[in-house]
Amino acid sequence: MQSEKLRLRKIQHLAHEITDKMNKGEELTHSEMLIPIIDNLSRAIGDLTDSYGQYSLDYVEEKVKNAHALLFNKEKIDVYL
Repeated sequence: MQSEKLRLRKIQHLAHEITDKMNKGEELTHSEMLIPIIDNLSRAIGDLTDSYGQYSLDYVEEKVKNAHALLFNKEKIDVYL
């Protein structure tokens, strides 16, 4: 199994791709598409900010992968590849 550090690095990479796409200046034509993207990212951040430090890396990983797939119109990708 991959280390937590490597998994976090891959999640970070996906998050940076999302940020880059959102900041490109292109107008996203389907605003209804943004709602589930924002929802997935908000849930991931909410889980990471648990005041007791109890978060699920699997949950965060899944939510960021979902947001990335929605934004880039892709099937879910496997970050383990």
